[in-house]
Amino acid sequence: MKKVLSAILLTVLVLALAACGTKDKENGASGNKKEEQTKIVVGASNTPHAVILEKVKPLLKEKGFDLEIETYQDYILPNKDLKSGLLDANYFQTIPYLESQIADFGYDFVNAGEIHIEPMGVYSKKYKSLSELPDGATVLMSNSVSDHGRVLEMLEKEGLITLAKGVEKVDAELEDIVDNPKNLKFEPNYEAALMPTLYKNDEGDILLINSNYAIDAGINPLEDSIALEKTDSPYVNVIAVRSGDENNAAIKALVEVLKSKEIQEFMLKEWGGSVVPVK
Repeated sequence: MKKVLSAILLTVLVLALAACGTKDKENGASGNKKEEQTKIVVGASNTPHAVILEKVKPLLKEKGFDLEIETYQDYILPNKDLKSGLLDANYFQTIPYLESQIADFGYDFVNAGEIHIEPMGVYSKKYKSLSELPDGATVLMSNSVSDHGRVLEMLEKEGLITLAKGVEKVDAELEDIVDNPKNLKFEPNYEAALMPTLYKNDEGDILLINSNYAIDAGINPLEDSIALEKTDSPYVNVIAVRSGDENNAAIKALVEVLKSKEIQEFMLKEWGGSVVPVK
């Protein structure tokens, strides 16, 4: 009889432990769900985006959100990973680039907040000013189509070329040049990330480099460029998210902190005008 009772008690104990285990698992899943709701994963270029986000971490933590930063060396994967759900947001691209990606790949993304501008610079190891450029000088550009209009508009403002009337500057291409008095030769064949290396190797006569790549390579846009894009540029770096997520509390908190006085002052102090916050 005692053996029977012992067996019954053992069975009850096992079932009770199993029930507790199930409850713990359920609580764990709930805890994970809660953690997912308070954790935000953001993809970013190394510099300045990831550097800025590191500064944002403790401020976002005060608002109840944990920030995880995934860094990227290219401009393609951050949007692919945002679409797949590996990222909650990304912070690396300008408005024109985001719009071109949406048009080309059908991404259902939106701009959740405009954060800063990185003025594009013209660089040269051979010449100290654009006025020194000889006839037939070679201009090296990235192969990113979204950069072409930006480059050409800048060169037009510097008086080196003239674009056809009626052409949207952001969409301008080489065939839209109607006047090229110095007979500049354009080579738009290079990966954007390789432009600083080409500059250091004294390739071409002038090169146009995005400031994030310049800064990442130890090049100071303010000191090393021979011409720098104005800060009223439409090429603003934004927080991009899947459509609908711009209303999430975590995304709103992220944008709020990025636009805070503390972070804006950090950008200006850290890069001295090479990274300009949008107010």
